[in-house]
Amino acid sequence: MTGKSPQGETITWQTGHCYLGEILVACTARGVCAVLPGESVEELVADLASRFPHATLRHANDSRADWFSNVMSYLIDSRKPLTVELDLRGTDFQRKVWRALQEIPSGSSASYGDIAQRMGMPSASRAVAGACAANPLAVVVPCHRVLRGDGSLSGYRWGLKRKQAVLSHEQGLSER
Repeated sequence: MTGKSPQGETITWQTGHCYLGEILVACTARGVCAVLPGESVEELVADLASRFPHATLRHANDSRADWFSNVMSYLIDSRKPLTVELDLRGTDFQRKVWRALQEIPSGSSASYGDIAQRMGMPSASRAVAGACAANPLAVVVPCHRVLRGDGSLSGYRWGLKRKQAVLSHEQGLSER
């Protein structure tokens, strides 16, 4: 499935706050389709609307909704299993990369080359980086756990400061 939303599809969204700032979590009838950190609710809703231009966006205004509370709980402790369905929308290659990212345990990391190698495509590290940049599910699909081959931080769709914050947060969890 591509990132495009079918005409008339309804996407329900809710916002919260955590160590990454404002967080928007969005859900379709199939599952959570976006987890977006940002500076303001307005910015996040605009980002969601640009990702799903044909959808009707509906504010849930219910922080107790299972899909929302489960994602927020996962943001607090990514060692816990995520128990909501995900509606991953992207190319076949992107979805393959995102599934590979979900296999990296909390508190661990891999390089773009490692991910390409695991996928049986050792020369695809740049394409892996592109798929990471297109990921609409921050932290839930852990593209933040992918580093350069030398172990240094590289780009992150939501900024290097947030990438470092998530990695530090997860490292702190693994030391408990």
